[in-house]
Amino acid sequence: MEHHRAATNRGLAMFGFAGFAAATALFAVAHLLSAFFSASSSPLTAMGSAFIDMTPPWLKDTVIAWFGTNDKLVLYLSLGVVAAVVAIFVGLLARSSQASAIACIVALGIAMGWAVVSRAESGPADVVPVVVGTVLSLLVLKWLVRKAAVATESAADDLTRRAFLRGSVLMVVAAGVAAGAGQALSATRNATKALREALQLPAAKTPVKPLDPGTQLDVAGLEPFITPNEDFYRIDTALSVPRVNPAQWSFRVHGMVEHEFTMSFDELLAADLVESYVTLTCVSNPVGGPLVGTAKWLGYPLRLLLERAGPTADADMVFSTSSDGFTASTPLEVLTDGRMALLAVGMNREPLPLQHGFPVRMVVPGLYGYVSATKWVVDIEVTRFADKVAYWSTRGWSDHGPIKLASRVDVPREQAKVPAGEVVMGGTAWAQTRGISKVQVQIDDGEWADAELGAETSVDTWRQWRYLWEGAPGGEHSVTVRAVDGNGEVQTAEHAPPAPDGSSGWHRVDFTVQ
Repeated sequence: MEHHRAATNRGLAMFGFAGFAAATALFAVAHLLSAFFSASSSPLTAMGSAFIDMTPPWLKDTVIAWFGTNDKLVLYLSLGVVAAVVAIFVGLLARSSQASAIACIVALGIAMGWAVVSRAESGPADVVPVVVGTVLSLLVLKWLVRKAAVATESAADDLTRRAFLRGSVLMVVAAGVAAGAGQALSATRNATKALREALQLPAAKTPVKPLDPGTQLDVAGLEPFITPNEDFYRIDTALSVPRVNPAQWSFRVHGMVEHEFTMSFDELLAADLVESYVTLTCVSNPVGGPLVGTAKWLGYPLRLLLERAGPTADADMVFSTSSDGFTASTPLEVLTDGRMALLAVGMNREPLPLQHGFPVRMVVPGLYGYVSATKWVVDIEVTRFADKVAYWSTRGWSDHGPIKLASRVDVPREQAKVPAGEVVMGGTAWAQTRGISKVQVQIDDGEWADAELGAETSVDTWRQWRYLWEGAPGGEHSVTVRAVDGNGEVQTAEHAPPAPDGSSGWHRVDFTVQ
């Protein structure tokens, strides 16, 4: 009886592993071939992008709240686990019905092909990697299922079973090599990276003034005023960073305008570029969260582009589109009211990083990124909110997205242990286009006290604050922060989640004085 049960379990494991190996071959070969097609021709990337499109706002916020900028890695890992489970099921199904297993693989191949062609940057030819991978997967499954059937026969010896194991492991290893080769080949063929590294941006016709030395306060552990490019948050819908050749990039302005036109990258660089410090904020940022950063941007004012186009009197929205099909709805008045909204080409004295929109993106002070900061932008249509709906607005988010007044405690960190006596506290506050006039802190449940403010760079950037708590007694304590903007508005204590128009509430940090 025990021998029979062990043989049965061993047989199930073999068929399950046959399905896993077949799926590994599919994804690995398709990924290898995708290096010769669009970035979205890789099935995992295409399926992940399709999943993002179908993700409800509450799930998006939950994932970002838990994993932050690692959300895409988590999605890839989750898709890999699901794919492995489905593959094992298909292998087990093949034990009783190869026809049913084959039908499952074909159906999955069709679903992945649909996901590929549904991407804006993909064409019909981009399904080739999925088709080749699916055919190879069917051949591998058939081969390994035959070997598994022989190996599980009552008369089979250990040599036969070891032959199955060697064949299946060899197939998985070969698939792993193919996947690695595909990744390396994609990097080698990514000419966009080399073009970016070779690009020399022109100097700004209107440079910004150097930062005041008092902008960065002397508080150990305080976030830097200028966020390094490699640390700048990235939240977008692109699982695979679009590869846009600047020489082939063009920017179209059309819609409800007097004069439609198209601009090349060379024409953009030849324009009178300006510099501006701007703080960007993600609508998914929770109270006290890290999805905010400041950079020095180089670009051309969108206001001047719209003046050239001449919007009609009844237009009220600019509908921007990226090269991968993402869209955003920006109020027209925000792009024409004098704020430094840019068609940006540079970030912190270098061309835009690939993941931050190279070669061109939008930067708009005062609005959350989902309605304004379109990366890899290629098109803006002047239209009306009544006539067009953008990507996130179709998923329940507000279609205007003004940034809410907010503040954050950076020092001390949550649950930190600090020495008694003198406790230095610090953080940041922001209210883009309005500026910060005051920051106040509350120790435990005491009175509100004014904090020292760093120098103000502009109303479009965050501002650092510092507070010295002298004579801090030992024990458990908390610090709460609130800000006042340049118009005298006090930050609300009312808690609100990110959806549908940004979080609100005071940030509080608990710490221990030892």
